[in-house]
Amino acid sequence: MLDACAELVDEVGYEGLTTTLLAERAEVAIGSVYQFFPDKRAIVQALTLRTMESYLQRLDERFASDDLTDWWDGVDAGIDEYITMHRTVPGFRTLHFGDVVDLHLLDEQRDNNGVIADQLGRVLTERFGLADVPDLRFHLEIAVEVADALIKLAFRRKSDGDERVLAEAKALIRDYLHRQVDFRGDGGHPPVGQPAKPADDQIVDSVDAAAQPA
Repeated sequence: MLDACAELVDEVGYEGLTTTLLAERAEVAIGSVYQFFPDKRAIVQALTLRTMESYLQRLDERFASDDLTDWWDGVDAGIDEYITMHRTVPGFRTLHFGDVVDLHLLDEQRDNNGVIADQLGRVLTERFGLADVPDLRFHLEIAVEVADALIKLAFRRKSDGDERVLAEAKALIRDYLHRQVDFRGDGGHPPVGQPAKPADDQIVDSVDAAAQPA
């Protein structure tokens, strides 16, 4: 039934989806649909939860690869998988993570993109050692919102996604996160775009050097 739901929302949209259409496409009795789902919102919620699990599984598989050596590689993989799902997963381009139905479809307290940001933060902290602090989740939520909006724009412009827009999305997210995310265990280097803070002995040496006669 969930596969049938995914096909139908691509064809008729969420508003056009009905339990009757779903029963016909899935080749089941309408009573069988209501046995599991009280209405079409519940069906779409179940489909969206399955999609999110698939997305997170894809990320776990990518993050297990030795090809990813930096936290940015993880963010890049997250964006790539999101784009791939737009192109290959039935229903995803229409529903995304449920915002077309309800901004709180995945969680009553957090909006849908906030839930995705939380999950992305989890895999980043586990794989790359990013400090799991509220600031990280906040910056990731901003990044997810921006990426989501630009990727939707790319797929409105072209059916398979406008590559120029997608490239800009990656560049914007990369620049933003490099300036905002403090990488734990990076050897003390500041985030990109921020000057290094000199050590105390460097300050003393500079003062002594300035005091020497020319």
